[in-house]
Amino acid sequence: MGLNTFGRMVVFSFFGESHGRLVGALIQGFPAGLKVDYDKIRLNLSRRRTGYGSTTRVEEDSFEILTGVFQGFTTGAPILIVIWNREADSGFYERIRETPRPSHVDYPYRIRYGGFNDYRGGGFSSGRFTAGWVAAGSLAMQILEKKNVRIYAHVTKIGSVEYEGEPNEESLKKVYDSPVRCVDPACSESMMSEIDNASRHGDSVGGIVECRIYGVPPGIGDPLFEGLDVDLARAAMAIPGVKGVEFGRGFAASNMRGSVFNDVLTIENGEVKLLSNNDGGIVGGVSNGNTIIFRMVFKPTPSIRIRQRTVDLGEMRNVDISLEGGRFDVCIAPRAVPIVEAVAAMVLLDHYVRAGIVRRVED
Repeated sequence: MGLNTFGRMVVFSFFGESHGRLVGALIQGFPAGLKVDYDKIRLNLSRRRTGYGSTTRVEEDSFEILTGVFQGFTTGAPILIVIWNREADSGFYERIRETPRPSHVDYPYRIRYGGFNDYRGGGFSSGRFTAGWVAAGSLAMQILEKKNVRIYAHVTKIGSVEYEGEPNEESLKKVYDSPVRCVDPACSESMMSEIDNASRHGDSVGGIVECRIYGVPPGIGDPLFEGLDVDLARAAMAIPGVKGVEFGRGFAASNMRGSVFNDVLTIENGEVKLLSNNDGGIVGGVSNGNTIIFRMVFKPTPSIRIRQRTVDLGEMRNVDISLEGGRFDVCIAPRAVPIVEAVAAMVLLDHYVRAGIVRRVED
């Protein structure tokens, strides 16, 4: 598959740039017969636009589905979605064209593409590129909802402030009531203060987003390189700013004994149940019937107003750079919540079609 494509039975491809005319998605293999709920797509796109500490660039996210939908239903043909860019301001990027931003894609992409890459706003590595992901993921969610699958993401950490509780599904349903997408009101206030403090100093701050998927039966996925967790991790790592992914207890498992970590099985009312969920709902690439739980760590946004060292590639000398006047997120994590939900839905839909749970023509 190409660099902008994933999925085996339902194939999702993405295109566009931050400061080009548009961004969008092409979906091949999407089941026929889904009555498209356009309002749900608009809602998810609006959630991606906003979030505490987000950029001042606010796009309308006007979208069109150009193919694959007829009389309100998906036809089984490839679905082409376009989302127009109307608020791009490229002047700032012309001023820093020769001075790559530290920890941004500017320098490695210039080398990788021989200087022909679209450097404005990070090109296709911009957060703007993910609007197409959210639109496509919204369609995937609409099918999964019919299978009683519920996907929720929420922020668990921003800077030094961490939510360490165990959220229930009811609290996760209300997570968008929080400006920082945290289920705990007290933690939300502290997280906003953390973002405000970084912003006052011209800095940025990192965070962690957790995703919980309810309603997935045991047996979904494949071993090894086709694993459900492998595909979720691959998709999550493609989200701009993600530097790590863990499932269940994740890296904390290194401190545990097997007698403590192991998810013990039992029979309750004639059904197999697990008494804990340290594996995060997936073992050996296949779901075990527990809630699927995984987390992504987002690095601090690399574009900051604090003066930093860099180089001038035109004159090949060391210089300083300050990004005053640019439009950047102080913290990526709150805006990433609907993106995480979208990529999880796309991966899961592909695996549901592989398993035959979702048919080529939906009822």
